[in-house]
Amino acid sequence: MNSKRRSFIKYASLAAAGNFIGLRPFGALNALAQSPTNYKALVCIFLFGGNDANNMLIPFDTAGYNNYSSIRGPLALAQNTLLPLTPTPNFALNPNLPDLQTLFNNKNAAFVANVGNLVQPLNRAEYLAGQNAPTNLFSHPDQQLEWQNAAQSAVTPTGWAGRIADVLGSSYNTNATIPMITSVAGDTLFCNGNATSPVSVSPGNLGAANCSEGTECTARQAAAQAMLTFNSGISLVQADDNITTNAYSYAKTLSDAVQSISPLTTVFPSNNSLASQLKQIAQIIQVRAALGVQRQIFFASLGNFDTHADQLPLQSALLAQVSPAIAAFYNATVELGVQNDVTSFTMSDFARTFQPNSNNGSDHAWGSHHMVFGGAVNGGQIYGTFPTLSLGGPDDSGSNGRWIPSTATSQYAATLAQWFGVSSGNLPTVLPNIGNFTVNNLGFV
Repeated sequence: MNSKRRSFIKYASLAAAGNFIGLRPFGALNALAQSPTNYKALVCIFLFGGNDANNMLIPFDTAGYNNYSSIRGPLALAQNTLLPLTPTPNFALNPNLPDLQTLFNNKNAAFVANVGNLVQPLNRAEYLAGQNAPTNLFSHPDQQLEWQNAAQSAVTPTGWAGRIADVLGSSYNTNATIPMITSVAGDTLFCNGNATSPVSVSPGNLGAANCSEGTECTARQAAAQAMLTFNSGISLVQADDNITTNAYSYAKTLSDAVQSISPLTTVFPSNNSLASQLKQIAQIIQVRAALGVQRQIFFASLGNFDTHADQLPLQSALLAQVSPAIAAFYNATVELGVQNDVTSFTMSDFARTFQPNSNNGSDHAWGSHHMVFGGAVNGGQIYGTFPTLSLGGPDDSGSNGRWIPSTATSQYAATLAQWFGVSSGNLPTVLPNIGNFTVNNLGFV
């Protein structure tokens, strides 16, 4: 299904039938509870805008920190505020990530260094010669899409999570009552497959299909349901009516299941968008048995990481949301006894220039560092190759610290996909460029 048809279906369902009851395309869904064997879940946390990973994972040895500080200038974090990573004492974290420090030091989290979109391995000389770079580098929309589809072209209409669902759908979740993939952050390419579609959840909306029309709701919902029984004779509209019908079905399934569960005792931070999304995911995991799922993939996000100016206060405030939200989610998986079955990871458009700009900010770059956490993670380690922090150096694509990735998005995704159950034979279907890399499992999970 091409992207234009997806967009038509997405919005036509609201016009054709669901519009007057406020349904999202795949249903305004809620949360639930319980526990099948052989369960696994992947949770993607996308940091939209391009998180400055140079100020997230920082050299802590004297020489490394001094080099970092001299180049970063006004963006340099004071060494005495950094949070040391005791298993790897030469590195420390941003002071707003204390919960990540705890997870890492307890070996329940790891970092993967200098990850980014690549078609094949690439060095500075090859890049400067114009060889085999991904399309439209440093562009927000293109690099967001390329992280999500792992195909290194923004026009690829499916995401790597969607293709995982395509491959594993016949082996897992054969009796499931909802799709394998759930987004709590709206419609996203990451979730779209060739043969499968996601379900979309509104975080905190525990009341199934929802209506904001007061006393008119009952009549309008009944009218919408009746419309869905008509055969339109137009294939796109009829297909969309089926999606809306599924939305009602998913809502009822989730609404029925939620009646039988007790609320989680884990406390999630309030006034925290990411925490609300992760809480909703935890609640859906809680009812996995009632939903008949053995495999689930979730998509959550936090935005505003495009810090071209005043970066220090802006990024600090965002990371101060990320840290407690991740901690609460991990604690919820412990409460549910699934901490070894749920692996969470970050993605972002790109990192940011190591050299600051004139507005006390940084600009669009390339390779970035990412977090992976969960009980199955081989934690307390930094995987991949940390870049040489030198402007115009061997890892710089130019002269201001845009690191050429040493690890490809495809390798990062392949490691997660194999843990999730994708066979080596199916990896090229999920990740078309994985054959260009000699290593397809980085070992962090």
